[in-house]
Amino acid sequence: MSEGRLLLLDTASLYFRAYFGVPESVGRAPDGSPVNAVRGLLDMVARLVGDHRPTRLVACWDDDWRPAFRVAAIPGYKAHRVAAEVPGTTGVEEVPDTLSPQVPVIASVLEALGIARVGAPGFEADDVIGTLVAREVAAHGDPVDVVTGDRDLFQLVDDEARVRVLYTVRGIKDLEVVDLARLRERYQVTSGPAYADMAALRGDPSDGLPGVPGIGEKTAAALIGRYGTLDGVLAARDAGDPGLTPTQRRRLTEAADYLAVAPTVVRVAADAPLAPFDDRLPVTPADPDALVALAERWGIASSIRRLVDVLAR
Repeated sequence: MSEGRLLLLDTASLYFRAYFGVPESVGRAPDGSPVNAVRGLLDMVARLVGDHRPTRLVACWDDDWRPAFRVAAIPGYKAHRVAAEVPGTTGVEEVPDTLSPQVPVIASVLEALGIARVGAPGFEADDVIGTLVAREVAAHGDPVDVVTGDRDLFQLVDDEARVRVLYTVRGIKDLEVVDLARLRERYQVTSGPAYADMAALRGDPSDGLPGVPGIGEKTAAALIGRYGTLDGVLAARDAGDPGLTPTQRRRLTEAADYLAVAPTVVRVAADAPLAPFDDRLPVTPADPDALVALAERWGIASSIRRLVDVLAR
């Protein structure tokens, strides 16, 4: 029997890409409602399954796009994406008006197909992915491919554990395979955890992470390369290590409060609470009648048929 492969989808990353990549004019339901993100995502999954032939598949979900524990650490985390303040939450994410109604449709289609859709209360999809990777590695299980447009997940790359990222920066048809060789080549770091430490120093404006002012990606990578870890960099700062320039030491000292909490925000969780699920790749739809109804209601029969045919193979 051939070895299996686990494919983990950063689903929101993919349906956002589908939304902006497929024109609404060619992705509409019979009643005129846009379904471009639904069609685009289904076509992406069909392509991924056809090209990579996983035996297991999980559509990882953002149950909480801006978890409270990250906001508590850095209040500005994703704050620029908040569309509205809602009592008892950390805010509602700003999403295009014509995308929001498509997300429940995506969830319904995945359910009818029998594709596992997994989230965790209080956690992002990144944390679901990190938890599933940690479980697979601990069990010495199958190789894992993580499909995402988010560089944060590069921290999970591990050649020995057979975990790699399929990065969508060039599109689904031309995925960039990110392994340790690619991390060394592009970012001058030697491991996934080293990437996370470099990212904490560098920051990420798209997530509202300031980083250390004056320390960009190259300097951050050089510091991690010299001292091994972020903790090593901070120990060198506190010890007055001559390997740090006076300016670097000053900048690291001024950013001490940020650096004390940045790892909590940057590092994905490995212990998100996940309800039981079946991640086996479905060969036939779990609910054919529901799938037919969804295909007719939303005018997505061709995309559903394409994915069902690929799954059957």
